[in-house]
Amino acid sequence: MDIDVRGPRFGAAVTTAVLAVVLVTGSAWLLAWQTLAFALGAAGGVTRSPYGLLFRKAVRPRIGPPAEFEGPEPPRFAQAVGLVFAGLGLVGYTLGPEWLGLAATGAALAAAFLNAAFGYCLGCEMFLLIRRVTVRTQ
Repeated sequence: MDIDVRGPRFGAAVTTAVLAVVLVTGSAWLLAWQTLAFALGAAGGVTRSPYGLLFRKAVRPRIGPPAEFEGPEPPRFAQAVGLVFAGLGLVGYTLGPEWLGLAATGAALAAAFLNAAFGYCLGCEMFLLIRRVTVRTQ
């Protein structure tokens, strides 16, 4: 079932804010929360992630019905990519080296910002590219 395109973009905006705070404060606990949010989005889809639930319950009723939909697979893959980067960042912040935490968190922040500000989802584009390549080679 297709999803409202505004949901993942809202989640990306919240993620952008969370990851920016992580970079400013160095909070491994906050990054652990974001890692969990990515894990839930990757496992259950973006509609079942904490930010997806917040969008569905608090935001969507106030902004009206969607005009555009997308398949759930690309944003779900993007959540898995975010999970990898947040996980690497968490390792860097907790076990070291600190530069790994900063770099991985910064990369995740950049990707989330692109989605939130411009609607360009790097993970979604990766999913579509991988899909095109694997379909051609079969």
